[in-house]
Amino acid sequence: MSYDIELVDPVSGESLNLDYPHQMRGGTYKIGGTEIAHINITYNYGRYFYEIFGDKGIRFLYGLSGHESIPHLEEGIQLLGNDTDSNYWVPTEGNAKRALINLLALAQMRPDGVWQGD
Repeated sequence: MSYDIELVDPVSGESLNLDYPHQMRGGTYKIGGTEIAHINITYNYGRYFYEIFGDKGIRFLYGLSGHESIPHLEEGIQLLGNDTDSNYWVPTEGNAKRALINLLALAQMRPDGVWQGD
């Protein structure tokens, strides 16, 4: 199970594209990258997201603009440790932090978009 999170156009609801393909990897990803402002994140990191963002966890993003989400993502990144594991699926603070860093990068590239997911 995982979260599919993306930035969409606030009027049409269509997925937003980036100027160039990104290589951010989550639980699933497109070989060669994708221009869509989307990332897949494993539920394995959910406990950290609930600890940081409260009862909605990472879903607190849904409905926020990329711009509005930036300070929240930056704060979450600061609260997590750096204990990564080379196995993406292992729920460490560092692996969850990497996912938030990817979300922050997408928000910075498309601050005009609105987060949706699941």
